[in-house]
Amino acid sequence: MSDRSQPRIIAIANQKGGVGKTTTAINLAAALAEKGKRTLLIDLDPQGNASTGLGIDIAARRHTTYDLLFGEVPPSEVVMTTDFDYLWIIAATTDLSSADIELMSRVRRSYLLQDALRQQEIRMRAFDYILIDCPPSLNLLTVNAMVAAQSVLVPLQAEFFALEGLSQLMLTVRELRETANPNLRIEGILLTMYDRRNNLAQQVEDDARSTLGDLVFNTMIPRNVRLSEAPSFAVPVLAYDTASKGAIAYRDLAQELLAKHASTVTEGVL
Repeated sequence: MSDRSQPRIIAIANQKGGVGKTTTAINLAAALAEKGKRTLLIDLDPQGNASTGLGIDIAARRHTTYDLLFGEVPPSEVVMTTDFDYLWIIAATTDLSSADIELMSRVRRSYLLQDALRQQEIRMRAFDYILIDCPPSLNLLTVNAMVAAQSVLVPLQAEFFALEGLSQLMLTVRELRETANPNLRIEGILLTMYDRRNNLAQQVEDDARSTLGDLVFNTMIPRNVRLSEAPSFAVPVLAYDTASKGAIAYRDLAQELLAKHASTVTEGVL
């Protein structure tokens, strides 16, 4: 059982595609589960890559995040087990592609995911962490994730103009904090696809740390062949090649996250 009454809910978001968002969702979830944290991964991307990356065959996705959002089936039927201890998933299919349009007609269109996650059936699972893999856009699905979450983790590819794309996401977080979720904060900026041999990557890191300070995680995710190969085998890199640089990096990220949260709890007590 969890020692906390509520799980930590983290939206993993960046409106730019190809930055390692889904890779981070899968492998951070796996790393937290490996450390014994009861972890739920919610696939909120119509592409369903997080579901595929955890070995959930399309034919097995009878009930999905679409059903969770629109309340068509009870939460107990959308939470699926995975092949990994302490790790569950709510899978996605292309049904989510139409969700943005359907959400527009709903009165509480920005709060549907929050309402769903507050249901007793979800709370009884005693999850320590709920990670939400958002679509690569700042649409209503992403807004739902941010309204439901306590924080946003932003994967940022170490490339030219990387920081420029961050401003709109930060603005969205600020607006949602003022209008819908006053407790929302930035969990951290995660530099991904980092190549220490590349001068540009080092410059992006320097710029990010000088601009954003402690918001940037100490852990950086390297460019790693094993990380790229793992999805084609439908497993996290921690299972595909447990000693690879990618697996080590995501374990380090999970440890950094847990240490940060442990210090936050301690500060709250004091």
